[in-house]
Amino acid sequence: MEYLAHVEGERKQSVKEHLYGTAKLAGDFAGRFGKKEWGYCCGMLHDIGKYSDAFQERIRNKSNRLVDHATAGAKVCLDQGGCYSFLSYCIAGHHAGLPDYGNSSDSGSARSLMGRRKKEIQDFTAYKKEIQIPQINAAPFDPRQSPDPDFSLSFFIRMLYSCLVDADFLDTENFMKNGNAERDTGEAPEILLKRLEQYIAGWLSNEKTDTVNGRRTEILKHCLSCGKLKRGMFQLTVPTGGGKTVASLAFALRHAVENGLDRVIYVIPYTSIIEQNADVFRKILGEQNVLENHCNVDYESSEELKSMQLAAENWDKPVVVTTNVQFFESLYANKSSKCRKLHNIANSVIIFDEAQMLPPDYLKPCLAAMEELVDRFQCSIVLCTATQPALTSFFRTDRKITELCPRVQEQFRFFERVTIQNMGTVTEEELMEKLSVEKQALCIVNTKKKAQRIFHKLEGDGVYHLSTSMYPQHRRRVLEKIRKRLSNDEKCILISTSLVEAGVDLDFQNVYRQLAGVDSMIQAAGRCNREGKRNKEDSSVFFFQFDEKEYVPGQRLQIDVSKMLFSEGTDIASLQGIQKYFEALYHFRGESLDKKKILEEFKNKRYNFAKAASDFKLIEENTKTVFIPQEPEAAELLKRISCQGYTKSGMRKAGQYCVQLYENEFEKFRGAGMVQLVSEDLPDFYELVREEAYCDDTGLDLGIDFGMAVVM
Repeated sequence: MEYLAHVEGERKQSVKEHLYGTAKLAGDFAGRFGKKEWGYCCGMLHDIGKYSDAFQERIRNKSNRLVDHATAGAKVCLDQGGCYSFLSYCIAGHHAGLPDYGNSSDSGSARSLMGRRKKEIQDFTAYKKEIQIPQINAAPFDPRQSPDPDFSLSFFIRMLYSCLVDADFLDTENFMKNGNAERDTGEAPEILLKRLEQYIAGWLSNEKTDTVNGRRTEILKHCLSCGKLKRGMFQLTVPTGGGKTVASLAFALRHAVENGLDRVIYVIPYTSIIEQNADVFRKILGEQNVLENHCNVDYESSEELKSMQLAAENWDKPVVVTTNVQFFESLYANKSSKCRKLHNIANSVIIFDEAQMLPPDYLKPCLAAMEELVDRFQCSIVLCTATQPALTSFFRTDRKITELCPRVQEQFRFFERVTIQNMGTVTEEELMEKLSVEKQALCIVNTKKKAQRIFHKLEGDGVYHLSTSMYPQHRRRVLEKIRKRLSNDEKCILISTSLVEAGVDLDFQNVYRQLAGVDSMIQAAGRCNREGKRNKEDSSVFFFQFDEKEYVPGQRLQIDVSKMLFSEGTDIASLQGIQKYFEALYHFRGESLDKKKILEEFKNKRYNFAKAASDFKLIEENTKTVFIPQEPEAAELLKRISCQGYTKSGMRKAGQYCVQLYENEFEKFRGAGMVQLVSEDLPDFYELVREEAYCDDTGLDLGIDFGMAVVM
């Protein structure tokens, strides 16, 4: 009897062919971090459950009857014991997701690994006629070289799982498409480095360190030179305007070539910065070599982008640009769709842009994952920012972090372009008086409601508002107007929230910033005299606080630490002041640096992959989405969503016309009858049904209060 794994028309793939094909690919993937035999064994055993009569009857008769074929290989590995027992997590979860360990009382119906062990399944012993269990001779790692062997082992299992599920997908795809998968892995790092060197060739001759461009060249040259160093942990502490985007790319490509690394991965907190950086990289390196992978990118709607859509599944491109959310949630995920890419993180240069934005609620799990990638998966990591977080004490081993910026203190002194003044406590009226006499000024406050109120008090010709109460497409149009007025030297006063602090290139004469975290305030200062065209004395950054208390979600501690530093007379713009801020912030947070106790889910070889994945959410789901159908394109898109329901591409497009509201804000709109559900199939997706609640100047009117009725 021929045992079949897949059937496509008249063509058939045997189980044996599929197992050998998957094993070879999984072995090659794991071989990149020195564990080829582990990947090979995992691939050989993952589908031996398909040797059951029940599965063969299902595939031959094209039945819809579900047959569990994943538990078989997991049982064999558990029975083998020793190293093989670790493979059982991967094989049991290669469709359903990495399971929790469970406990001895779990019944056979439980989804845990212990439940799988007890589950009764169809006889699959026919596999023994065709398949031998491969030998595993090497340990996954030396436990003496890990500060937490349990965590290291759980991380190894997840990486092995990635090798298996990607190999399984690829071998199946290759059969189903008869070898025509249309994948394009891009060009080698050596080619990309030459392309970059050609792009920057004209810059490298600049020796004038008394000019901005000369300083940028000095930093760039030093990063290129440091690229020859061996793998490890690095930081690039460059002041705003120092050219860190191209400098970090230069280091990464040279480093990849010198150390035989496969790709460069940029991890960035904001999609606005991602889009900017990805555009720069595409311009230098070529469209086909740069993969953007985040929630706002749609590769599905064009056949021309088919290879990018496929690459987004497993990050098989030489340069990947992604978000903190996508990167870290994938590293702690348990589902195959999210974990499939993980093995392609191994053997990479990983750059964390705006490293101060590493999520504090999950800082310890994030750093633990970063250490594993450096110590056991041949990665180099670069922490890249103007406000370097104080992370050294949180690494679990004594770790050398090499600075890539030459003469750091001197660079920060040179790039000082503003005078910082502390206004202390002010009233709204006092702030109004200051702003009313400005020609070009930016004022950043901590809440959307406050931004709207100040704007309405000040509004007039040349006064603008930006916040996330406006949908993204609306914000883009306003930004275009602001840039035009600034470049034409016309009056331009912008009242905004923190969304303009990174990834938005604006250059104001003066900036006013409400007291916030030090990193936010330094970012705000970077919007003042950004191009260095004015004297330092003519460009001021004013820090202030209001005379009334204000609730700022998730920012109370940051504000309190900044207040403490101001009261002590600390220069918060200095490197020492920034370090002092982060040390104090992390000290006061204490145990909440692992808020959900993620690291405790991986102890005593009983690992709870599913629970950790469920708990590890960088963005908590406590918001509702409100679609604003004001523009013709938006109204047309809403019709399609209402008729066709959820599609990935449709919802990505819809995101350009949506505003996210916290639940307390949302309840006010719903109570006033201003929003309604778009479809029963989309439980948290609403449309605005009262046009007057959305203003062209400020977006959704956050002045709506409980108890307001709609007058018909």
